[in-house]
Amino acid sequence: MTRAAGTGPGAIWLAASGWQVTAVGFSATALGYGRSRAGAAGAGIAERIERVAGDLGTGSPPPGRFDLVSCLCVHVAGSVAGLVRRLGRGVAPGGTLLLAGHRPVDPAAGAPAPAAGQVQVSAGEALEAVDSRERQVVVAEDRPGAAAGTVVDAVVRAVRCS
Repeated sequence: MTRAAGTGPGAIWLAASGWQVTAVGFSATALGYGRSRAGAAGAGIAERIERVAGDLGTGSPPPGRFDLVSCLCVHVAGSVAGLVRRLGRGVAPGGTLLLAGHRPVDPAAGAPAPAAGQVQVSAGEALEAVDSRERQVVVAEDRPGAAAGTVVDAVVRAVRCS
């Protein structure tokens, strides 16, 4: 499952890599465009993607259904901890929760980043929300962009215990 599927590049990449994908987004226009892009991407790709209108910023995926739940660079409505818990419930045993968010301040320069003023996933807040009895955190760190002064991403990967 990929949240905030938008125009679909992540869903298309996953489908082209052999995944069955449920792409959730709140914009019917973007979902339609993503559907068109998937159809043009190659044989069988569009058939591997189910597009669902919805907003997981406030809702929840079906419990324990997905091998991968990803939420990348999305503006969080409410608390990061709430988002992490809701999305985590959708991960099947042995599956992965993958989160990334742009940091609002460039830690190297101390200057506001392009994500200033937005609430996005942070490694610290995500770690606080992950129950270590249910998930093993594989990665929880800030990763700076390739050039100084570019976006710094918080990346969290947690695997659900069986």
